[in-house]
Formats: sequence, C-alpha cells, structure tokens
Amino acid sequence: MKSPIFTGSGTALVTPMRAGGVDYAALARIIERQHAGGTAALIVCGTTGEGATLSPAEHEALFRFAADRSAGRMKIVAGIGSNDTAAALDMAKRAEQSGADGLLMVTPYYNKTTQAGLVEHFTYVADRSALPLIVYNVPSRTGVGIAPETYALLADHPNINAVKEASGDIGQFARTAALCGDRLTFLSGNDSDTVAMMALGARGVISVASNLVPETVSRLCALCAAGDFAAASALNRSYMDLFSVLFREVNPIPIKTAMAMAGLCADEMRLPLVPMSAPHREELRRVLEGHGLLAAP
Repeated sequence: MKSPIFTGSGTALVTPMRAGGVDYAALARIIERQHAGGTAALIVCGTTGEGATLSPAEHEALFRFAADRSAGRMKIVAGIGSNDTAAALDMAKRAEQSGADGLLMVTPYYNKTTQAGLVEHFTYVADRSALPLIVYNVPSRTGVGIAPETYALLADHPNINAVKEASGDIGQFARTAALCGDRLTFLSGNDSDTVAMMALGARGVISVASNLVPETVSRLCALCAAGDFAAASALNRSYMDLFSVLFREVNPIPIKTAMAMAGLCADEMRLPLVPMSAPHREELRRVLEGHGLLAAP
C-alpha cells in the first residue's frame, strides 16, 4: 500500500490578486487561517487557484511561497496540469525545486486523448518526477474522463499515489475503488460528494468550500474517517446550500467573490473570468450571511 500524500481536508487554494498581480500579503493570511482550521494540505495553482492564467514564474513563486509559509505544517500539492505533457513535466520540476510535497495533474483538455493516451500522459511525468502524483479527473472541464480500467492500470505505477475524482459519478467511483483497492488513495473532488465517497473508501477531499470554512470541512472529513456518517451527513446537509452556491457560476468566480465578501481578499480575477452576475451575487451574499461568514461592516 502506498503512503498517502495526505488524508482529510485539502484546500484547493485561491490565488488572491490585487492590481493584476498576486497579493502575497493576503495569501499569507489565508494560509495561516487554513492551518488554524485544521487543513491537511494546500493545493496551489490548481483550477481554483487560476493556474491556467498564471505564468510559469508565478507558479514557481507560489509553490515556494506556500511551502515556506506552511513550514511543514501542511502538505503542499502543486498544480501542474497541462494539455502539453512536456509542459506538465517542466512544472513538476519547478515544484520539486520549490519544496512541494506532491503534484496534482489534470487530464489533458482541448486536444484531449484516448484512454491509452491518458496512461502515457500520466506515466511520462510520474516516471520523471521525484514527487508523488495525484491524478485529477474532471471531465466536465476537460472533455475527457478516466475509465475505471484506466485507473487500474495507473494504480500499478509506484509514483502515481492518489486520485482527485470530480466526475460526480458515484457509481463509477465505486467500480473504480473496487478495481484499484488500496493501490490508490481516493479523494473527493466535489464538496457535495465527500460524504458519499468517503463512505465508499475515499480518504478525504480537495475542497473549494474549505477556503471559506476550513474548520467545517476538516470536521466533516474527521467524522467520516471515524465512521460517524450520521453526524457527517447532518453536517453536510447544513452546509449544502454553501456547497451549491459556490458553483452557481464557473469556479473560481463564486469562491473568489465569497472570499471578498468575507474580507479575506480582493474580488479580482484574470480574464477570461469576470465578476459574478448580480442575481447570483445576491444569492451568495444571503447564504454567507446565513452562515455568519460576511465581513463586519
């Protein structure tokens, strides 16, 4: 059995921005808040972190900053996903040099590939990197999904450690878990699926909502890990409105907006992301108010 990079709550960290650049002062505060909330790992420069519009130099600087600020208190997982396998490997090497503990690599988008190509894509990087790799499956974004049988092939690689499964297909996940056994650590990729997936053997979540409520998501994972699914389900139900509203528009628009409403960073993103629409913004504000998450006036 492979030792997992982390279990429990991992936060798909936002990248706070101000005047077009990374707001490192806000990021430092966010990282400290994550540690105080019991977060086990920070996922840096993933989808939620706007990795697609960060330069390679910004990626590397963010990996290093997160590793330095965490100082071993939380694992650092570097987002290296690309539809260019060589570019993903280059980012993996930058992550190694910056003090990361692991890699998160999404399926290739736009050009996509076959299932055989997915095996080659992930294997190419895993063969050449010293860091353990988390495979990320999110077909709603990339247009290509990983079949259970493909997971079973990837599970044989000693450096392919875990899966962030965000297909939303619980039945397919159950089949995948049965095929792979303990050769992979499975992590929920959707806040709304965490309880169901942990009941079927997942070990935690890579969460968007934990940017706002790290204590809650950590508690949810702890309850599931302890087998108290009645309490976990009750907690999940009480936060389902938040989990849902954070995906009213494409991620990370809602979470960035929510973080601004909570006073945690500026409401700034890079194109092609744009400000949240007025009706959804008002819905988000009501949900945050109901959970006591709005910044004091």
